[in-house]
Amino acid sequence: MLFRRFASTTARRLPPTIQQLLAREPDPQTILTVTGHIKSVRKQKRVAFAAVNDGSCPEGLQAVLSPGDAHALTNGCSVRLTGRLVQSQGRGQAKELQVDKCDVVGTCDPEAYPIQKQALTTEYLRDHVHLRPRVESIASTLRVRQCVADAIHDYFRYEGFTQVHPPIITGNDCEGAGETFKLSPVAHRAGSSLPPTEFFDRTAYLTVSSQLHLEAFAHAIPRVYTLSPCFRAERSQTNRHLSEFWMLEAEWGFIDRVGDVCDIVEDAVKHILNHPRLVGDLELLWSNADAERKQGVLQAKGATPWARMSYAEAVKELEKAKQKFEFDPVWGKPLQSEHERWLADEVVKGPVFLTDYPSGLKPFYMRANDDGKTVACFDLLVPHIGELVGGSLREERVDLLDKAMAHHGLDRGDYSWYRDLRVYGGAPHGGFGLGFERLIGWMTGIENVRECIPFPRWADRLLL
Repeated sequence: MLFRRFASTTARRLPPTIQQLLAREPDPQTILTVTGHIKSVRKQKRVAFAAVNDGSCPEGLQAVLSPGDAHALTNGCSVRLTGRLVQSQGRGQAKELQVDKCDVVGTCDPEAYPIQKQALTTEYLRDHVHLRPRVESIASTLRVRQCVADAIHDYFRYEGFTQVHPPIITGNDCEGAGETFKLSPVAHRAGSSLPPTEFFDRTAYLTVSSQLHLEAFAHAIPRVYTLSPCFRAERSQTNRHLSEFWMLEAEWGFIDRVGDVCDIVEDAVKHILNHPRLVGDLELLWSNADAERKQGVLQAKGATPWARMSYAEAVKELEKAKQKFEFDPVWGKPLQSEHERWLADEVVKGPVFLTDYPSGLKPFYMRANDDGKTVACFDLLVPHIGELVGGSLREERVDLLDKAMAHHGLDRGDYSWYRDLRVYGGAPHGGFGLGFERLIGWMTGIENVRECIPFPRWADRLLL
């Protein structure tokens, strides 16, 4: 009998969301309950109309109720409405809720409520980041994030990949750029002249990439991926950089062509772009964006293969450009964002894979090409964004890996475990990392990645 008290029952169900209701055929005989927030109220002499939304879809639902019931309704208040879903007699919506009972669950002072009906600036909404999911465009972006994540999982599951969960706390800087956040216990006494005591037996950081740990997984389970947060202590104040962001990273074994990695990236991104559940929210978001950018994304998700060129070819294109760049393109130097955007926006006018960068520009783990000057890697550039994806074959030859670590000034002892992956049955392998927020920005036309993540973090600003 004790266990029966805690047993669940399949008879209990959550009430339907507005998205689920709008997908149904109206049944005037069925009593329904709808919960959500009021977006607007229109009162007439004999009837009132309220727009209610629960965040499950961009459309919302029109509620028809008596002026008396509507008296307590204000923009932003939360409600529980009971009634019947019927075909709408008015214009602008196919269905509406004929309300029999209206309960105000949470009141909202319309004068003090920060989310007013008029247009609100991006910076204003960042200052009210805890309330901005109630704005239609932000709610749509959050739903797009979910759909993109679903599409990612669908694709990699179909391709036989296993989702894994690499650590967030790490002792390594994967990229070797030093842009890491160091961890230390809060318990360290403020004002003490003594250095903080390490919590672990070595210095710990927040991960900048899960790639090295994915390689460990991939030598046991040949196809793995993760969608997880990463952290970089960059002070860049561009529209493409965040201190906390999400990355899709995949790693798989027994490949020996960097073009094969590019193929998987292109196939995966096109699969995401064609996800059917994105349509409604993308239409809302693109209504506020540049039509030319939208057309570019529509073309990118088609069957035409994306362009590919080597780093050397890209430098030649930049050298002969009539465009005046702030930084001159020179072989052996990093491509600046202005170069990347010009290549994608003007030369290719679409996504382009740049391959075979000079070894001195890339991390130690990338596989050396036979020319001894370049590595088997790529960056995927897309219009208006620049770099979206970076990937490579990984150096599986122990002697060349040792040489690369020495060249980059890395302590071989710190990476002994990484070296072991090659010593004990290592195989050729490769993978990539895709910036989740950059993908969201590109496919929606959103100008800044700070609007592509619920609670953005960047240098000198920590919201909440």
